[in-house]
Amino acid sequence: MSIDVERARADTPACERVTHLNHAGASLPPRQVLDAQVEWLRAEAETGGYELAAQRADDRQRTYDEVAALLGAGNDEIALVENATFAWHQAFWSLPLRPGDRILTCTVEYASSYVSYLQAQRRRGVAVEVIPDDEHGQVSIDALARLLDDGDAGGGDSGRGPVGLVAVTHVPTNGGVVNPVEDVGRLCRAAGVPFLLDACQSVGQLPVDVEAVDCDFLAATGRKFLRAPRGTGFLYARRSRFETMDPAFLDLLGAEWVAPDRYELRPDARRFENWESNQAAIAGLREAVAYARSWGLDAIADRVGHLAEALRARLADVPGVAMHDLGTRRSGIVTFTKDGHPAGEIKEALAGQGINVSVSEPSSTRLDADRRRLPPLVRASIHYLTTEAELDRVTAAVAAM
Repeated sequence: MSIDVERARADTPACERVTHLNHAGASLPPRQVLDAQVEWLRAEAETGGYELAAQRADDRQRTYDEVAALLGAGNDEIALVENATFAWHQAFWSLPLRPGDRILTCTVEYASSYVSYLQAQRRRGVAVEVIPDDEHGQVSIDALARLLDDGDAGGGDSGRGPVGLVAVTHVPTNGGVVNPVEDVGRLCRAAGVPFLLDACQSVGQLPVDVEAVDCDFLAATGRKFLRAPRGTGFLYARRSRFETMDPAFLDLLGAEWVAPDRYELRPDARRFENWESNQAAIAGLREAVAYARSWGLDAIADRVGHLAEALRARLADVPGVAMHDLGTRRSGIVTFTKDGHPAGEIKEALAGQGINVSVSEPSSTRLDADRRRLPPLVRASIHYLTTEAELDRVTAAVAAM
């Protein structure tokens, strides 16, 4: 299935006013998503919040069904939460990590996640180890295999604790590399080690199937490539992991208070949710996922990949511009610098011409930035509704600076 770009842009009225190359920050929603939110808010104002939610309980269930279909999961394995960070934290802090356990992660891990590893190191006595990259700048599968073998999970005497978790970012915030997460999942499954995938920048621009990836947990947001409202996200948790996890945060939705001294957890992934949530935003999320699925994630990935490589080629021909994306497979996130022009200056200059980009600061991916000595980068993130003319426009604007 190919993308009908004209229809996609007609569904997105803002395309007439702005060249939006900041889909990795917050994408432009299609009108179907906006309409769903506005309709819910109006109905809520006329009906009552509790009453409308009760009347439309089936609509919320359809949201679980849509997200599950997007990921190839069961609908009981989906929790709807406020954002990807909360989803990630619910999975991470619910794991039974013990002193001496090792956390294996990647060089492009996001700041929020890595700070939590350091916090767990201080609180729980775990060790944090970084999986080296391969020669292409993506996580090395050979190195991961060695690290998984190098420990005392079977009661050996190497002096190194067992691996308690492998946590990897699929697509980093600061560049276009797509990590080979299917190979990561295969190794983790063979080793019996939990695998937590940060899919914040991949869901919505790439097909992500939890069975193909073989991850145990996946955290994602709505506002980026899914084109859903801000304040939406979801967690996938593999059913077989439920019984080993005690959610880090619980309320009366995730558990029932059955006796003065006892509670019982829900049997599904909703144990990771909060009772209170933004129902209008969830309505928008449901429409956004359905909208993305209507195009087909393979078709979206094909167009995004083609456009991103076309933008990289254009920018690489501009004098003074350096590209900073790695990997044998690359995403719709394109990062660059231009001699004599700080990234913030370029962002503001482009904004003055109606072109939206963002700046990726070194502090967001400290390990990778320090290793490659990266300054702040201009981040242009495209999507399937981007046009070749818009690529020409941003290239010309950068060249003219």
